[in-house]
Amino acid sequence: MKRSFLRELAALLYPSRCPVCGEVIGANDSFCPECSGKLVPYNDDFSVAGSSGFTAAYEYRPEISASIIIMKRGIVGNAPFAFGGALAERIREAGFEADIIVPVPMFRNDLQKRGVNQSELIAKELSLRLGIPVCRNAVRKVRSTTQQKGLSRQERLVNLKGAFAVNAPELIAGKSVIVADDVCTTGSTLAEMTDILLKAGAKKVYCACCCKTPRKDSNNSPASAK
Repeated sequence: MKRSFLRELAALLYPSRCPVCGEVIGANDSFCPECSGKLVPYNDDFSVAGSSGFTAAYEYRPEISASIIIMKRGIVGNAPFAFGGALAERIREAGFEADIIVPVPMFRNDLQKRGVNQSELIAKELSLRLGIPVCRNAVRKVRSTTQQKGLSRQERLVNLKGAFAVNAPELIAGKSVIVADDVCTTGSTLAEMTDILLKAGAKKVYCACCCKTPRKDSNNSPASAK
């Protein structure tokens, strides 16, 4: 059965809601028309050290930040469908050709508390849209880290150094990889992921996030996330 039909059936019991404002929307819609008009597509030129490309769907602004934070807390609703769908389109536009998608992992204790890894939810949606398999166990987070929010760029780099490890190098070697995450601020998380994947033998690493924080001189910049 087509996925769109399955979503329509599910919506009979659990109506789809706009992840930004919570209004009921069509089963296969991502956002309500009003919120969709407020979202700012990401069009800046950001790069992640070592990666072969970076893209994001939207700028991380007040209009969108609450929906991302709610998803981080395990209340996902329509958010992965909406954000993952938008990000998949940007990946197509960017021309990223990859063999696997690797979500940024969470430390096991944090995952147990939250119940879901929002980056993995996004990766699964990308997989459905792009036909690229997800390797959820290829990389693990080996230690807990301090929250990135409020840290300087250098502090973020130190905080994440050695936080990730490749579980299965045989799944990475010779492959082009898309690293998927929800929000990018300075790119320190993505840079660390890129570094360990390349050292494990990845052919190329691309980075893709639902949202990227705007430059500091942009108006209405929300508090940073990662």
